[in-house]
Amino acid sequence: MNLPKLLFCVCLVWSAAYAPVQASDMPALVTTPAPEKTNDATLTVENRAIMTFRSSVLGIEPLERVKRAESRIEKQLSNGGQHKASMLAMPPGILIQIDNAGSFYISPGDIDQFQQETLEANAKNAVDNLNLAISETHESRSLDYMLRAAAYSALATIIYFFALWLVSKVRHVVEHRLLKFANAKIDLLDDTSSQIINRERIQWVFSGLVQVFSWLLILLLSYEWLSVLMEQFPVTRPWGEHLNGYFVGLIVMLGTAILKSIPDLFTAIVIFLLARAVTQGLSRFFGRVQDKSIQLSWLDAAVAVPTRRIANMAVWLFALAMAYPYLPGANTEAFKGVSVLVGLMISMGASGLVGQVVSGLLLTYTGIYRKGEFIHVLDYEGSIVEMGMFTTRIRNGMGVELTLPNSLVLSNVTLNYSKAVQGDGFIVDTKVTIGYDTPWRQVQEMLILAAQRTPGVISHPAPKVFQTALSDFYPEYLLICQAIPCDAQLRAEVMNQLHGNIQDVFNEYGVQIMSPHYLGDPAQEKVVAKGDWFRAPAAGAVGAE
Repeated sequence: MNLPKLLFCVCLVWSAAYAPVQASDMPALVTTPAPEKTNDATLTVENRAIMTFRSSVLGIEPLERVKRAESRIEKQLSNGGQHKASMLAMPPGILIQIDNAGSFYISPGDIDQFQQETLEANAKNAVDNLNLAISETHESRSLDYMLRAAAYSALATIIYFFALWLVSKVRHVVEHRLLKFANAKIDLLDDTSSQIINRERIQWVFSGLVQVFSWLLILLLSYEWLSVLMEQFPVTRPWGEHLNGYFVGLIVMLGTAILKSIPDLFTAIVIFLLARAVTQGLSRFFGRVQDKSIQLSWLDAAVAVPTRRIANMAVWLFALAMAYPYLPGANTEAFKGVSVLVGLMISMGASGLVGQVVSGLLLTYTGIYRKGEFIHVLDYEGSIVEMGMFTTRIRNGMGVELTLPNSLVLSNVTLNYSKAVQGDGFIVDTKVTIGYDTPWRQVQEMLILAAQRTPGVISHPAPKVFQTALSDFYPEYLLICQAIPCDAQLRAEVMNQLHGNIQDVFNEYGVQIMSPHYLGDPAQEKVVAKGDWFRAPAAGAVGAE
């Protein structure tokens, strides 16, 4: 048996790290089975990864090979010598040595074919890692080196705490200046805008942003400080290198992704800029339609604003759909998952939303109501302040603003007191019931007289009174007139003065406003003598004799 074969047999006895050989190379081992794939195991020395075993050799699993190799390396490093790692070709694998003594064996089964690794490259990398681990072992046993490492660590700690103090100071300065800037801008707002904007909430948002950025910076400094400390000591140096490598790799990955996404991002920005230009042009066009500089038969000035909003929304949705494939990360599974989740949430909660939108569109484009008109819906009445996509806001006579869902307004009978009025104003109506023993002509004239005395009620068209019902005990009189004011609160004042004038007029002519109810037949018939048919103020009425 020649010398190489003798060395190989010695390695079989001493090491748990070699692969079965082929029959053409080692005739004595022709019965050795093919490499058996098992769980991977990594050989580490002083916390530094040296080599990953991926196959079993002669029935020895990778984990057992690692344990035997670690034990052998520990014994070799405890002996004297240069402790220099090298490799020796030992077909079909490569033997790794320390001071020409075998430490472990790399077999072809330990190579990751999917990573396009080679046996020689793996062996060279294992030698380099082992030499580095041996060097760190020597450093850990050197008192002079450990004292220098402790000194560098203390200096790094001092710099770290100084940086934390500096971050705290800068945070207070930046927060103070931001709050001062925000308060100055809020003070410049008018009363209406200042009531809408919550000063405390704005201050809380700015303070929160500054604190978030400061904590991110503190975490970054702590991360770097910890990695620097670990790199100073041989035992923890691999961990520090891993922290730094992870951080640098993350920055490189993000930077590379940003650079790769620049062309697509530029395309998306161009699409959004074009959409912005189109919306600005549409806004100017609809603005001229609103102020009647442009008159179109198919577009009323009253619906120019909602039409502009709908057109701008359509343009932006189209731009988003066109730019979506060019957005960074649009093709990732995470982005697709978020898109599906958002779509599912919208589809689940959009039933009522779509109904409100459709109702708003019908109210807007059918011309049923207009801003400023006085309407009555269910138990609510007031002047329309705003007709939105989802709700209609009205202000009642007490100055209270009510918000009604568009579906509620559209699905119920609504009284519009301003629709039949030409120009500004609204219809005023009130109902009274007077007994049959009071001449109806007198009642009508008294109601008309009360309306004429009321400020705001116009004479053309003239107030009118209708007998809407002949009930069992009394007739019902409905007074209808038109008033000029179009504000809901002014309408309440007109109604107040009208009711007061009705009482005054009835008192002047000795007629009590009362609706009689009878439990039995009255002693005298409740009729009006013919001579009293035109009792004042009905003396000048048409048909008076």
